[in-house]
Amino acid sequence: MKLSKSEEKLMDLIWSNQPLFMKEILEIHPEPKPAPSTVATLLMRMQKKGFVGFKLYGNSRQYHALVEKPDYFSGQVNTIIKDFFSDSPLQFASFFTKKANLSTRELEEIKELVETEIKRRKK
Repeated sequence: MKLSKSEEKLMDLIWSNQPLFMKEILEIHPEPKPAPSTVATLLMRMQKKGFVGFKLYGNSRQYHALVEKPDYFSGQVNTIIKDFFSDSPLQFASFFTKKANLSTRELEEIKELVETEIKRRKK
């Protein structure tokens, strides 16, 4: 499931600082700060989508992530690969290495990452 851009901004705050009360979310949110009612609505939608949970302390809710950031990011990348690259990670990698304006050093670092992963999988 996908988050809206506004929901992703809130999730980034939660991932980086959890657990958080709504008051804390509003304090650390960058300018322009959304209205408290907007944050409450976004948090409710994120709960319904299964991304955020909370613990109740009196009348206050302390929010925490139910989905880890790497898992969300991986899902989004897989969706891009499926939707735009015929479900082919190889086509995605080819496009990325040719069109991302990577430096030679960055390409060498990617090559090292791939070689390390190949060695790890062969063990």
